[in-house]
Formats: sequence, structure tokens, C-alpha cells
Amino acid sequence: MDENDENLQAVMGLIMNGGNAKGSAFEAIKAAKKGDFDEADAKLKESDKFLAEAHNSQTGMLTKEASGEHVQVSLLMVHGQDHIMNAITFRDLAGEIVDLYKRLAEK
Repeated sequence: MDENDENLQAVMGLIMNGGNAKGSAFEAIKAAKKGDFDEADAKLKESDKFLAEAHNSQTGMLTKEASGEHVQVSLLMVHGQDHIMNAITFRDLAGEIVDLYKRLAEK
């Protein structure tokens, strides 16, 4: 696999795992809205798993750059970074919303 293929694979890892993480976080909110908190917690954990996978893709690129091997920045890479940043924010907010639904259910 040449360098371009490796970079493309890493970027696609960011996009796919970022999208999956956001989707799981959204499913957590939907489950909490229905009062299914076990499912909501499971979906938040699933979201975290996808974020960890995305982080691994990102770490590979950062490690290359830190070791002096310049990684070419492309529009697709910027798009992948955007996906993961949005997914992280969405996951954090989903956790807060699930907690709010839990509090409402306790009253």
C-alpha cells in the first residue's frame, strides 16, 4: 500500500467512524426520550467505541507528522477532521441530554 492509499484509508476511518459515532449518539437520545435508559447507555458506549476507532486513525497521521514524515493535507482530510470534531461535540451533548431525560424520569 502506498502513502496515498494509507492516507486515504486513515481519512476514510475518520469519516466513517465519526459518522457512526454521531449516529449512535443520536440513537442514544432517541432511546432516552422513550425512557429506555439501558439502550441509551449502550448507544453512548457504542458511540465512544467509534470515536476511539476514529482517534486511532487520527493518531497514525499525527505520529507520522511528529516523526518528520509530512502528511499531505487534502480537502478530504479536512472533511474527515470536520466529521470527527462534530461527532465529538455531538457525543458530549448526547450524554448531557440522556442525563436530563434520566432526571426528568426520576421526578
